[in-house]
Amino acid sequence: MLKHLPKLLSIASLVIACAGPIESRAENITRETQISYSFGVVPQYEQRKLFAVWRPILDELEKRTGFIFTLTGSPRIPSFEKDFVAGVYDFAYMNPYHVVQAQGENTYVPLLRDGGRVLQGIVVAPKNSPIRSVKELHQQEVVFPSANALGASMLIRRELKERYGIEVIPKYVQTHSSVYLLVAKGLAISGGGVVSTLLTEKAEIQDHLRIIYHTQPLPPHPITAHNRVPVAHQQRVVDAFMALAQTVRGKYLLGQIPIDLLVPTQLQDYKSLSVLNFDGYGEQ
Repeated sequence: MLKHLPKLLSIASLVIACAGPIESRAENITRETQISYSFGVVPQYEQRKLFAVWRPILDELEKRTGFIFTLTGSPRIPSFEKDFVAGVYDFAYMNPYHVVQAQGENTYVPLLRDGGRVLQGIVVAPKNSPIRSVKELHQQEVVFPSANALGASMLIRRELKERYGIEVIPKYVQTHSSVYLLVAKGLAISGGGVVSTLLTEKAEIQDHLRIIYHTQPLPPHPITAHNRVPVAHQQRVVDAFMALAQTVRGKYLLGQIPIDLLVPTQLQDYKSLSVLNFDGYGEQ
């Protein structure tokens, strides 16, 4: 028996050495055969924060659906719009007006939204600023995240012009967080955002801001699916999101978007936006 020991040990070593790679190859083969979907997110935040918010959510969805989700971030809202109009994304989190725009050859179907909040634009000023009314902003430079940000730019500018005859000089700074930071530090006299993103900012930012205007409320950002995605797969994603929302971890993760109360939705919930005219308030 002892004389065969070196040979047995050699065979055992070979088995152990091969076990890891074989298992790894098996995992790779399994992953390669899984269905993969792209998931686009409208850039409300800078890229690092956007991925920090959404990647853990998509990881949870992968476990619950068996699909693979590739998170796609865009540096600017016009880039995101160009991609969803071209049908680049399989699933996407977009602003409400995007849903109305995305009806045609590359239609996106609303699946889920926040049932506990509305989308409402706000105008903020430094807390110690003498500005008390948006009427004081006529012909003044105001910072916005993007020309095509629905609640944080287009809706605000449209209401100020059509309701009050106020025209501001827009300066675009890419993200909601940049708007709040610039205004809080007194580097801008005022800025546009939305209630939900302001509430995700750190206390030291919020404490240095004062809201001087609220827009009309609109239905919030939906999670959507491109119409090429099979209905059964759309439903599997809906079920996974809803199951995630029932867990403590899920409530926390969705709260980072932010979504308070996840509910199913449909195109009819966004039809009211089709009558709003934003010509001249966005960027093509």
